[in-house]
Amino acid sequence: MPVPQTEDWRAIAAEFQEPWNFPNCVGAIDGKHVVIQAPANSGSLYFNYKSTHFLVLLAVVDAQYLFRVVDVGGFGWSSNSGSLRNSAFGESLRDGSLQLPPDTVIPGAERLGLLPHVLVGDEAFPLLDNLLRPFPGRHLTREKKMFNYRLSRARLEDDRKDITHTYRRVYG
Repeated sequence: MPVPQTEDWRAIAAEFQEPWNFPNCVGAIDGKHVVIQAPANSGSLYFNYKSTHFLVLLAVVDAQYLFRVVDVGGFGWSSNSGSLRNSAFGESLRDGSLQLPPDTVIPGAERLGLLPHVLVGDEAFPLLDNLLRPFPGRHLTREKKMFNYRLSRARLEDDRKDITHTYRRVYG
């Protein structure tokens, strides 16, 4: 599956803008631990705290719930954050070679200046220049609560569709 190019990312961002009210969003990222039979001679590489063997599926979906990036193969003991860190996609995200559109001014928020195009993830992911996650904690300001609400919507949680449901819909 080819990684989207600049124009593809721009089109994805436009799809997220209207229904989810989250500008410059180029995708929702999540991970899923998938139970596997341990490969021969793999030792504890795929073994995790649930006492079984897992493979980590890391994926980015667009506003229509379509897979745009898929990385399969993270070791079962690895978290979503660790799987992202060790993937080629994660390296491209960190080093700026992902071909995301240039930073833009968001209409109505000109005072903020140029803002990057971003992926949205849950608390399991690190905060990066191009990867946003919710503010932690319970005692948040109104602005932070609103941000978390919008980020949650952009992560497609409102429809209760996470990567597991998307995976099952596509692969059974």
